[in-house]
Amino acid sequence: IENYTMEGRTYRYYGQEAPLYPFGYGLSYTTFRYRDLVLSPPVLPICANLSVSVVLENTGLRDGEEVVQLYLRWEQSSVPVPRWQLVAFRRVAVLAGREAKLSFQVLAEQRTVWAQDWRLEPGTFTLFAGGQQPGQKTRAPSEVLSARFSVTGTARPLRGC
Repeated sequence: IENYTMEGRTYRYYGQEAPLYPFGYGLSYTTFRYRDLVLSPPVLPICANLSVSVVLENTGLRDGEEVVQLYLRWEQSSVPVPRWQLVAFRRVAVLAGREAKLSFQVLAEQRTVWAQDWRLEPGTFTLFAGGQQPGQKTRAPSEVLSARFSVTGTARPLRGC
């Protein structure tokens, strides 16, 4: 093999073509609604972790489980990166008509890029939270919320944090 790029070979690098059954695909016997996506802090130093919270509400008539997924997108990076990357997920059971507030941590190391070593870069990022991948088209309704955050400082190797 001479071409080591993953373009067109794995779900993370499909380009404009979506996979047939993306992560999180499926049906449920109830419906969920996402709201109140909060990123803290919205501007963080290069080596800091990001705190994320989101409220998941079961709007259906039956108890159900949802796999809450967080995806990260680099708005600009010095090297090719996936369109979005799964950084956290959790299966949550929510009773009918109830809600759950979920908290996650997105670690600095989850924002690294490979450029001869694992590096952290400053810039703007978008975080997506929902029951499916961003942009996924399915017959089952599922919202995907998004919020932006910024990372300040100078690029550095991960081991320098």
